[in-house]
Amino acid sequence: MSETASHLGDVTVLDFATVGPAARCSRVLADYGATVVKVGAPRGLQVQPPFHSYAGQRGMKRVEIDLKSEAGKRAFLRLAEGADVVIESFRPGVVKRLGIGYDALSQANPRLVYCSTSGYGQAGPYSQWAGHDINYLALGGFLDCSGRRADGGPPLPGATMADIAAGGMQAAIAILAALHRRHATGRGEYLDVAVADGVLWCMSLWFDQFLATGDRPGPGHDVLTGRYAWYDVYPTRDGRWLAVGAIEPQFYANLCKALGLEKWIPHQYEDAHQEAIRRDLRRVFETRDRDAWADELAPANTCVAPVLSVAEAAEDPHFESRRVFTEAQHPDRGRLRQVGPVLAGGDRQKTGYALPDLAKSDAEELLLDAGYSRDEIQKLRSEAAIA
Repeated sequence: MSETASHLGDVTVLDFATVGPAARCSRVLADYGATVVKVGAPRGLQVQPPFHSYAGQRGMKRVEIDLKSEAGKRAFLRLAEGADVVIESFRPGVVKRLGIGYDALSQANPRLVYCSTSGYGQAGPYSQWAGHDINYLALGGFLDCSGRRADGGPPLPGATMADIAAGGMQAAIAILAALHRRHATGRGEYLDVAVADGVLWCMSLWFDQFLATGDRPGPGHDVLTGRYAWYDVYPTRDGRWLAVGAIEPQFYANLCKALGLEKWIPHQYEDAHQEAIRRDLRRVFETRDRDAWADELAPANTCVAPVLSVAEAAEDPHFESRRVFTEAQHPDRGRLRQVGPVLAGGDRQKTGYALPDLAKSDAEELLLDAGYSRDEIQKLRSEAAIA
């Protein structure tokens, strides 16, 4: 058994999600060794993400079930009886109407941890709002605290941070905590994961500041939002960029000395001098190319790093040395690279993953394990209750 499988190798997860926070969550659980079964609607009724998304469902199984048919619903309930976790991301109220909500499933499996992920939570005035990552970041204050475009509006984030951290990681942490508590109580529980709530947690430094002091966070209000010249990004001669994060006085002093700007060392936190410091930093950085500056400054305790593109980061020697990328074999696309189980404790040594054929189903294997006979499975297929 691999190191990864030893973490959650005895955990079975049924996951209804194809995209978004719930899919991020099940990716985390699978990378720590859980058996994740993707439960989808009959073919043609559910949009599938690109073949490479979410690591191509590496290490996962799949089954298609028509939950609107009684036979299909019974098949899912049978699978849920042997599962540890169910993850769903339907609009609040849908699973209850389908008869597959926590109340129904926990009667047959009291140890079940049931995780509902939604944008705004299962209750509250906004619970029925439709939304995506940008909407949750907007409601939770993240966008307003970001920088500004030329037209005065907040910029679009470079990644779906609400889905990833506020939703997916929140769900994974909550599930792991519930599984741990189950060891003591013998019972599972229901988890209401609201992505917008998770954004508030991500923004808690600024919310706590406002609630405690009345200060109103926003672009340029503090160290991390652009108030000071030494926490910013700067263009270089070749049109690329450097990120500077010299917060601590010793790192700031090292940076000023390396750039011949010693005169600014005593004025690090003086607001009146920030624009002048920013102009000088920009002027000096524009005299050399990005990588020349990075090679000199990054190892010199200055908190400087190059702003890499995705293509550059994919070939970066540091990431290569840490084995964060792995190789996989796709049934149609052939060999490809992808981000491996990169979170701490993941198995970075394994490579050569065989990705599942998303046109095929593991229904027979899964339902046999759940106690169905081959004849019963064939009948379900003939009724289009499963695929």
